[in-house]
Amino acid sequence: MIHQPERQPAPAGAVQGRAPYASDPARSRGRLYAEPESLTRTVFQRDRDRIIHSGAFRKLQYKTQVFVYHEGDYYRTRLTHSIEVGQIARSIARVLHVDEDLAEAVALAHDLGHTPFGHAGEHALDACMIDFGGFNHNDQALRIVTKLEGRYAEFDGLNLSWEALDGLVKHNGPLLPLKEGTVLPITIDAFRHEFDLELTSYAGIEAQIAAFSDDIAYNTHDIEDGIRAGFFTLDELSDLPLVGDIIREVTGRYPGLESGRAIHETTRRLIDRLVRDLVEESQNRLAVLAPHSADSIRQAGRPMVALSMAVASAEKELRHFLNTRLYHDYRVNRMTSKARRIVADLFDQFFAEPDTLPTEWQVRIGGEGPSGTKPRVIADYIAGMTDRFAIAEHQRFFDFHEP
Repeated sequence: MIHQPERQPAPAGAVQGRAPYASDPARSRGRLYAEPESLTRTVFQRDRDRIIHSGAFRKLQYKTQVFVYHEGDYYRTRLTHSIEVGQIARSIARVLHVDEDLAEAVALAHDLGHTPFGHAGEHALDACMIDFGGFNHNDQALRIVTKLEGRYAEFDGLNLSWEALDGLVKHNGPLLPLKEGTVLPITIDAFRHEFDLELTSYAGIEAQIAAFSDDIAYNTHDIEDGIRAGFFTLDELSDLPLVGDIIREVTGRYPGLESGRAIHETTRRLIDRLVRDLVEESQNRLAVLAPHSADSIRQAGRPMVALSMAVASAEKELRHFLNTRLYHDYRVNRMTSKARRIVADLFDQFFAEPDTLPTEWQVRIGGEGPSGTKPRVIADYIAGMTDRFAIAEHQRFFDFHEP
């Protein structure tokens, strides 16, 4: 049953000067399973801490952002990316006077459901699961925090607050009504009957902040990684709007600046411009709506957190450049081709011979509901792998000389 906590004095760490449209931990809609709340942390601080201490969060250290872990120690992984998203989200939430801990919690959790090898692995696993409900990393993140994390004596998952789950599921917008020909992901569809996340509405403002923080982080930091990997140079970015202006500022003020410093100076200024524009546009939208509660944000009918039209257009051009010159470069394509084969081979192996799964995963097959079907258990196992474990597991099965 849903636990609605009693109203108590704000615990240690509670935010003062909170905007009326902020999510208030003292008025949380509660958790799916009743449990005593902490005397030293707010509801949302506890959500954040549970995410950080989860096994799925630790595994992000060895999951692909763009470059597979063995291609270099300096490139970002899903873990470093998530930490950077959390920092940006917390900073924006502070300026907008909303709950920093909830924004950070959603930011840290947003990639928990990713497979090994990033989107390449996700697409391969989705193809394997096409006849069994498909695979979606947002849906998998919900599975992890509600079912797969087995850490607590009294419940499966992390038992996060309604607001954290609302943000995790809907940070990119409402899920209902569905577009023609689409269906809800399997876990989200089942969970809404246990704990109504109001899928027709937008998420709270903190989750909207987390979603844009993700965009800001991966666009700017993928510039750094792309240049360091030799896919393009700063000069090749100079014709792009916004980025080009910043590059000219940096080279004009610091002529002859060493390459690594020039790259960092450019990306940090780009983050600052994007954040300042996001804050200004969001404040303008909030001034028009004049929301009086967190629910006013959810029912607004459009996002309250956004970039201005001009900056959104510039960001779109940057994304197109990165798609062409980085994400779909032949060198990345070769690695993603290998990644897709590894995931598909492992799925086919376990599907044909489920007795080759680890014993603790074999016993999950035949469990109650769709979560206990053989293909879903196999998908859960593969999705939880790190890049290096998936590579090693593939070698163990398909290299005759491996033990």
